[in-house]
Order: sequence, then C-alpha cells, then structure tokens
Amino acid sequence: MKLTMVLLAMAAFAVPAFAIPAVADDPVPMYPRTPVSDARPVMLAAIQASNGEAHGMLTGDVANAITQRFGATSPIFIDVTTERRYQQPGCSRLKVLFWQDGVLLPGAKASRKQTMEFGINYCLDGLPPKSLL
Repeated sequence: MKLTMVLLAMAAFAVPAFAIPAVADDPVPMYPRTPVSDARPVMLAAIQASNGEAHGMLTGDVANAITQRFGATSPIFIDVTTERRYQQPGCSRLKVLFWQDGVLLPGAKASRKQTMEFGINYCLDGLPPKSLL
C-alpha cells in the first residue's frame, strides 16, 4: 500500500518537475493496455512477461484529477520494461515510464507530451531484491 501511495504521489506531483517533451515526429507505438489504478500490476506483469514488458493506462480519481488539472488530451499511460533480471527468482530492475499527451503546464504557451521515468528494483512479493546479482 505504501508503494502505491508513493507511485501515485510521484505521478501526481512529479510529472511537472520531471517532464520531458517528446520530439514531435517520434512515432508512439500503441500497445494493448490494462486499466490500472496504480503502477504495481503493470510492474508485476513486466516481471512475469517473457519479453519483460507490460503496458497500462492509469485510471481512477488520481488519474482524472491530473488529467483535468493539466487539460491533457490523453489518458496517463504506463510502460514498464525489464532492464535486468536478478538471480533471485521474480526480481528485476524495471524502467517505469508514465506519459501523457497534450499536457499544458502553468505558464506554458502550448501543450505537449510530458513524461516521467524512473528505475526501481522490484520483486513479485513487492519487496526489493536481497541481492543485485
């Protein structure tokens, strides 16, 4: 539950601070996405996926509040990729990317794609790995 709150707080408050504009002509691949209220199910799915990837779409009150606050034109998407699988079964280094199109930040003249990316060592039991080997 604490990780969920941390991830939601990061999504709600850190997006403007860590926002990175996308290059306008970059193609954005679309994947089948699972609606989720926090990133944890997408992270667990990436750990279990043979290709190490999982994709979700943030839903619920927090997602709605963020979208409305910034007048965004898309849902908040979550892409998780496995950067490394550790020796401990069910544990990986994950890259977690939240992104949203059409975000208008305070003081900005135009809306744009905003992203927030972070890495996390995570296991299926919700804990970090005991070893990074």
